[in-house]
Amino acid sequence: MRNREETYGLIVESAYKMFAENGFDKTSLSMIAKEVGISKPAIYYYFDSKEKLIDVLFEEICKEIVNQYTLTVDDLTATNFEHYLLTIGFEMIEEQERDVNFNKIFNEYILLATRKDKYMNELNKIQMGYFENFSKVMNHGVKIGVVDGERIESKSNMLVMVIDNIGNFILTGLELDYKTIWEEAVKSVLRGVRND
Repeated sequence: MRNREETYGLIVESAYKMFAENGFDKTSLSMIAKEVGISKPAIYYYFDSKEKLIDVLFEEICKEIVNQYTLTVDDLTATNFEHYLLTIGFEMIEEQERDVNFNKIFNEYILLATRKDKYMNELNKIQMGYFENFSKVMNHGVKIGVVDGERIESKSNMLVMVIDNIGNFILTGLELDYKTIWEEAVKSVLRGVRND
């Protein structure tokens, strides 16, 4: 017999998978309850509506994104700067290839955001966080002499947009060499400072 915390975790985990596979509209609480192995009335003990479960899952996903992709410049030097940028992208690509459901469910939330401001506001905060984090890294690159300061915000924004769209292409199943694409994007913003 599972305890309350384990059952709660299974509900959230099953909802994540089922929402990704079927979408929000085609997944019911009774389907999730069946997947978890509890009765439909029992699921209401944990979540009083599907919307509440969607909200909780969204909050968890947002926290995970923020925790996973908060970038620091403390240990960045001219020697390890390029490697750091490459690693950021490679890890994001590997994570998205490993968790095929992430982009699917994230796109469900993007669709929901077109109808509900609370989702749009939170998604915009996440996007702005990406832009701010990459801007911080790139401006540090200028400071240590590995990035040309000309159009630095455009370079920073380009990296964010490239890595974000790589995730979209992974979702479509198109097989491209995403790591090489990321590597080319990184090298293009570093060109001109080093003798490339």
